[in-house]
Amino acid sequence: MLKTFEGRPAATAGRGKDPVNEPMIRHWCEAMGDAHPAYTGPDAIAPPTMLQAWTMGGLSGHTDRSPAYEELFDLLDGAGCTSVVATDCEQEYLRPLRPGDVVTFDAVIESVSARKTTKLGTGHFVTTRMDVRADGEPAGTHRFRILKYAPAEKPAAQAAAQPTAEPAPETRTGTQPRPRRPRPVVNRDNQGFWDGVREHKLLIQRCTGCATLRFPWLPGCNTCGSPHWEAVEASGAGTVFSYVVMHHPPFPAFDPPYAVALVELAEGVRMVTNITGVPYDKVRIGLPVHLEFLRVDEELELPVFRGSEG
Repeated sequence: MLKTFEGRPAATAGRGKDPVNEPMIRHWCEAMGDAHPAYTGPDAIAPPTMLQAWTMGGLSGHTDRSPAYEELFDLLDGAGCTSVVATDCEQEYLRPLRPGDVVTFDAVIESVSARKTTKLGTGHFVTTRMDVRADGEPAGTHRFRILKYAPAEKPAAQAAAQPTAEPAPETRTGTQPRPRRPRPVVNRDNQGFWDGVREHKLLIQRCTGCATLRFPWLPGCNTCGSPHWEAVEASGAGTVFSYVVMHHPPFPAFDPPYAVALVELAEGVRMVTNITGVPYDKVRIGLPVHLEFLRVDEELELPVFRGSEG
């Protein structure tokens, strides 16, 4: 029955609510921290990964959505698959999008999987393909995949467990060692950062060509392209710029739920890190945090940021 939905339209003759425009490009680049010069100036193009952004309907949605999608969701809901999670997306770019381009699109339900069992529960993967045009010319393809599933019941012991405010160092329970955190990839481009961590310093890069600060460590400057730089020690002060609470997928070395944050340092760069000192549900955008170093095991120490509920 579900296979009959494959090939049916999810949206027909859709139209972006706004033409490609400079303010949205600027907002996107600021949010992503992307200062590439191709996205500004008289010959600016939109970042390729914005392909889907121009097709989104916002809070009010689109009026051109096909009833087939609603019918499919009603069937899945009726089968107990009442929860949904986005799993992945794929994009193919055929031409750059420029300010003034009018975006139109068609979407089709490309595939509906057989019932699958995952750690979240059992359900079906639904893939939608969107063909995007700019001023009538093919501009790209966007495939978006979700899992529509029936939530798995948690074991009683897991449901009763209380999350800790911060990860604990690896210890032994009985004869079983606690699983180790994955090791960071250290190479010639970021060796200096990890050397700083060993000395309890948070080092960021400063371009000696244009003085732009950058993080994470890169071999060249995104602003001027210079390969020359110097290391600068950050003050350790920052605020939570954005965050997500991780529930799934569970990983042996971590105890979900826990908060992963994008912290904006006082110097203006941002880094992904753990927040300690406060429960995961007390982390908020704008929360002041300060640097500390967490000993994970006998070999690994990581820079994290401690917040305060007060």
